[in-house]
Amino acid sequence: MKLLVVAPSLRNTSPGSRFRIEQWLPYFEAAGFSCTYAAFEDETLHELIYTKGNYVGKTSAILQAFGRRVSLTSRARDFDLVFLYEEAARIGPALLERAIRWLGVPLVYDFCDPIYLPYRSPMNHQLSRLKCFGKTASICRLADHVLVGNDALADYALQYNSKVTVVPITIDTRIYRARETTRPLGEPPVIGWSGSHSTVPHLDGIRSVLQELARIRRFRLLVVGAPAYRLEGVDCVARPWSAAREVEDLHEMDIGIMPLPDDTWTRLRTHLKVRQYMGAGISAIASPAGVNRELVQDGVNGYLAEGAEEWLDRLVRLIDDPSSRLAIGRRARATIEERYSGEIWAARVLQILNQVLGREGSSALPDRLSQNLV
Repeated sequence: MKLLVVAPSLRNTSPGSRFRIEQWLPYFEAAGFSCTYAAFEDETLHELIYTKGNYVGKTSAILQAFGRRVSLTSRARDFDLVFLYEEAARIGPALLERAIRWLGVPLVYDFCDPIYLPYRSPMNHQLSRLKCFGKTASICRLADHVLVGNDALADYALQYNSKVTVVPITIDTRIYRARETTRPLGEPPVIGWSGSHSTVPHLDGIRSVLQELARIRRFRLLVVGAPAYRLEGVDCVARPWSAAREVEDLHEMDIGIMPLPDDTWTRLRTHLKVRQYMGAGISAIASPAGVNRELVQDGVNGYLAEGAEEWLDRLVRLIDDPSSRLAIGRRARATIEERYSGEIWAARVLQILNQVLGREGSSALPDRLSQNLV
């Protein structure tokens, strides 16, 4: 069976698609699907889109990308099924998605963030006007089945389609190994944060907490994804994000932090970062936004913190008690293995794909997918 994966971003560049469809593709292929991944971006657009200004270059690159999408859509009949992540094109209404359905190709639609909410990009103010946020509802109507990252998004999708399944963001536990070493005695623990230029303001939300913590405790702050980050009075190491170093960076951390503002966007998101910490066996502290309340059992497999006083208290507790950090990290890893394993959820998504294709009784779903991986 030929599966066409349609996504906005190049492979291995966007956390959303990396931890959704890209993570599941090896399992799909092990189950007999031939998968073709088609990104809206090319290398040129990917480099341009995350820089300020240069709207002439960006517009040219987007128009070329749109042309590639039109060409791809005309060949959609060559595939048995289209798996769409978020949107076929970064601009405009759901024209390409309508064309796919007009050609009679089954469509499975997946999103894990509230992409239907209007958003003004800090990097691309003008181009944000060309986005059609209402097309999420249109694509839900067009889809044979909709996959969403949490219950709140399911409530939205169910307004437009009765076939909706909640599939959480998953962690590939074969790649995300649990941290096996402990911090040597005498070395300050490392508090880690991983994100991007767009989420740095979330980290800034606890700047004063970290500065106060530095006055009363020894620690290092590791910031991944914002290499220019500095924090006065805090021993801070900042580096760019790298897919090759992702797990290695996590293993440098003793405590992972995920501060968030309390707004509609964060309450509806599916939140990846805390799952990464937990998958790596790291004790994590997170704001109690949206699904974080489901992921983190406060004081058991992590901590929830709201407000400066709670953040400082949780950080001091974990710095002062290495054995507690280790125990919480182990329970966090167990939570990921039991509830958010990529292998478990890839099997569920495969069942849905086969149902859409009318192959409920197909033998294309092995009992243990990992045994079929090369």
